[in-house]
Amino acid sequence: MTTDFSIAELSRYARHFALPEFGEAGQLLLKKASVLVVGAGGLGCPMLLYLAAAGVGKIGIVDADCVDDSNLQRQILYTVADIGKPKVVAARERLLALNPHIEITIFETELTSENALELFAQFDIVADGTDNFPTRYLVNDACILAGKPNVYASIFRFEGQVAVFNFLEKTGERSPNYRDLFPVPPPAGLIPDCAEGGVLGVLPGIIGALQASEVIKILAQVGEPLVGRLFIFDAATFTMRTMKFKKNPTVEPITQLIDYQLFCGIVPPQSPRKGEEGLKEMSVFDLKKMMENGADFQLVDVREPYEYAVQNLGGTSVPLSILREKLELISRNKQIVVHCKSGARSRRAIEQ
Repeated sequence: MTTDFSIAELSRYARHFALPEFGEAGQLLLKKASVLVVGAGGLGCPMLLYLAAAGVGKIGIVDADCVDDSNLQRQILYTVADIGKPKVVAARERLLALNPHIEITIFETELTSENALELFAQFDIVADGTDNFPTRYLVNDACILAGKPNVYASIFRFEGQVAVFNFLEKTGERSPNYRDLFPVPPPAGLIPDCAEGGVLGVLPGIIGALQASEVIKILAQVGEPLVGRLFIFDAATFTMRTMKFKKNPTVEPITQLIDYQLFCGIVPPQSPRKGEEGLKEMSVFDLKKMMENGADFQLVDVREPYEYAVQNLGGTSVPLSILREKLELISRNKQIVVHCKSGARSRRAIEQ
C-alpha cells in the first residue's frame, strides 16, 4: 500500500499514518476521494484548507463571488492581494500552494437547479458552506436525488451548527436530511444575513474546521459521523449541545429540483399594474442618469453607519435597524430611491 504514495506524500501525511484508526488505509481512501464544497466564504475557507492539507484527492469549489475587503475579517484563504479576484481562482492558488499533490477543480458560477445534479454527479460527497436558505434547500434536494451525503454547517452572529444529512447507513437506507429538521424555510427577511446581522470572525473557523472533520471521517471511514444529530455551538457563552432528530414522516419525497428562490419567499419585484405604484428596481446606470439630470428625488441609504462611513453615494443615512424610529428623515413629497449593498435590506425597508 505504501507504493500508492510518493516519498513526499509519505512524509506529509506521517501523522495520519501514525493514527491506528486511520493509517495508510484511511489516507488512501482520502487520496481516491472527491469532495464538492459549495461556497468559498467564511465556512468554505477553513474547510477547504483542512481538506487540502489532509490530502483529499479531488476538491471542487463552487462560488460566483469575488474577494471583497469585508471578507478578510473571517475568510482566511484570502489576502489583500486577492481583492477583486474570483474567490474560486484565489482559493485554488492558495490550496495548491498548500498541497500540490491534490487536484482542485473550480466552478465560477452560482449553484442552480439547472447545474446542481451535473456538478454533484462528479463528486463523492457535498459540503454545504452557503449562507442562504434557497441554496441550502437546493443542496439538500440535489444530494437526495444524486444519492450524495451532505455535510452541512451554518453560522449566525455567535452561533454555529453542524450536521450530516442523507448519509448511506449500513442498513442501505439514507439518514435524515435537512428537510426532516427544517421542513419549511423561515419567512423571507426574518433572519438577516451576515452582512446585516454580523458574525464573529473566528466562528466560521471553528465551525468550518468541524465540518471538514466530518467530511474526512466519512471519506476515511473512521469514527462516528453526525448522522441524525445537530451540533450547536455558542461562542458567546462557550456552550454546546447536540440535538437528535429523526426522519419527518410529514415531509414529501423529493422528486425534482424546483425554484428555490420562490420556495423561500424571495420573489422578483412585480411591475406595477396600470394606475398603481409598485416596487421597482433600477440599475446603477439609471441612478447615475437621474443624478446627472438633476432629478428631484431623495436617495436613502439603509446600510449601517460603518458601511456608510467606508463609502457612500451621498444619500440620506437611515439604517434599516432604526428605520421605524427615523421615518421623519424620509420625504413624503419626493420620489424615493432606496439602496443598500445587495438589495435585500432595501426591499425590507420599502416593505416597512
